[in-house]
Amino acid sequence: MAKDGKAGEDQMRTNLIDWTGQWAQSRYAEAALALISFVESSVFPLPAEILFLPMCLTRPDRALRYALIAATASVLGGIFGWLLGHYAFDLIARPILEFYNGMAAFDRLKAATGTGTILVLLVTSGLAHLPPMKVVTILSGVIGFSLPLFILAAIVRAAPSFSCWVGRSRLMAPLSQT
Repeated sequence: MAKDGKAGEDQMRTNLIDWTGQWAQSRYAEAALALISFVESSVFPLPAEILFLPMCLTRPDRALRYALIAATASVLGGIFGWLLGHYAFDLIARPILEFYNGMAAFDRLKAATGTGTILVLLVTSGLAHLPPMKVVTILSGVIGFSLPLFILAAIVRAAPSFSCWVGRSRLMAPLSQT
């Protein structure tokens, strides 16, 4: 039984690798990257790196462009998440958090959150996706965190987060082409 579960996981991993490889080489890759980066920062738990990295490995000469697209879309998605939290929490954000079983964690974060905490969460969710970025962006809006400061922090988080992968992908690209 465990062997079948492992085979299923292996097949799912293979399918994901194939899917990202196909998108990375698609003429719509940049639009898909922007979309994934946007929704990852506001409502969807799929990290943009899942498409960003194969794109950078496939075309290291465009890695900086991809980083700019991903970072910009991520910041815009973060602003959208902030707006959801600030203006439409009960209508839209709460059902999203409940769907992902994140309401209890959200309430704990909300109770312990201030300006310094939000800044730390923005950085840590950018580096490790913990907590997920959508939780931080929505929470920022709910508690009324300063939108200009939020945008600045989101830029500071997103730009290095994606840019660090640019150098790595350029180092790894020759390995992926062998």
